[in-house]
Amino acid sequence: MERFPRTTVGGISLPRLLIGTNWFLGWSHRGAAADAAIRERFPEPEDFYPVISVFLDAGVDALMAPISTTPIMERALDYAEQKSGKKIIRIDTPGVNVEDTPEGRRDAEAAIKHSAAVGSDFCLLHHTCVEKLLDKGSESIPRLPDYLSMIRDAGMIPGLSAHMPETVVYSDRCGYDVETYIQIFNCMGFLMQVEVESVARIIHEAKKPVMTIKPLAAGRTTPYVGLTFSFSAIRDCDMVAIGTSSPLEAAEDIEIASAVIEGRFPDLEARSSPYKQRILGH
Repeated sequence: MERFPRTTVGGISLPRLLIGTNWFLGWSHRGAAADAAIRERFPEPEDFYPVISVFLDAGVDALMAPISTTPIMERALDYAEQKSGKKIIRIDTPGVNVEDTPEGRRDAEAAIKHSAAVGSDFCLLHHTCVEKLLDKGSESIPRLPDYLSMIRDAGMIPGLSAHMPETVVYSDRCGYDVETYIQIFNCMGFLMQVEVESVARIIHEAKKPVMTIKPLAAGRTTPYVGLTFSFSAIRDCDMVAIGTSSPLEAAEDIEIASAVIEGRFPDLEARSSPYKQRILGH
C-alpha cells in the first residue's frame, strides 16, 4: 500500500495521486449526453470496484467526492473496502447551508455530522458554499471558523474547496484552522478564474498542502501532457486528483504520474491510428 509516493496532510498519510470521481458520477463537463454515458457505465456501487481496485493495488488509497451527499458513492466505497479488505481514505466535499440564521446553522451542523457518520476522514467544504462567505473587501471569509470548528468537533480534518484562488490566500492570511485546499489546476487553464501562472504561485505559497483537480481539463488534454504538467508544477507536498472510467485508464494514469515523480519516461504503448506512421521504430 506504500508503493505510490505519499505526503502528509493533517497528520494523515495520503498518496500524491487521489482517486477522482467525476467519471464515476456523471459530471463530464462536456454535456448531458456525456454525463448520461458515464452514469450508464456505473449504475451500481459494485461497478466502481474494478477501477478503484487498480488504484488500491498501486497504493493510491484516498478518494475525493461529495460522499455524504451522493449515496451511490458511499455504497461504492463500502463495497470496495469489503471486497479489497483495505481502508480507503475518504475526502468528502459536502455543500452545507451557510445562511446566518439558527436554522442555517442547524442544517450545516447536521450535514457535517452526516459527513462524519459515513466515515469521512477529511471534510472539505464545497466551493459553492465557501464562496458565499468570501468577502473581497476585507480579504477574509467571515463565519468560516464556525464551520471549521463543527468539522473538528465531528472528528474530521477540515479543509476548503477553493475554486476561487482568493480563498487560499485569504484563509492563509487569516490563519483559519484549515489543513488542506482543493484548487483547480491544469495546463489549459480550464475553469481556472485567473491565469495558470498566478494559480501556480498561489499553490507554491500556500501554507498547507494543496489537492489539485481537473489535471486533464475534463479530457481536453491527454494524460501524459496533463499529468506531466501538474506534477512538475506543484510541490512535493501537493497532490493531484484524477478521475478515470476504466481499469486500463487508471493503470495508465498511475504509470504516468509515477514516471513524472521519478523523473523518467512512462512505460506506455504507442498511440494507435488506422494507418499510423512508423517513427523511431514505433
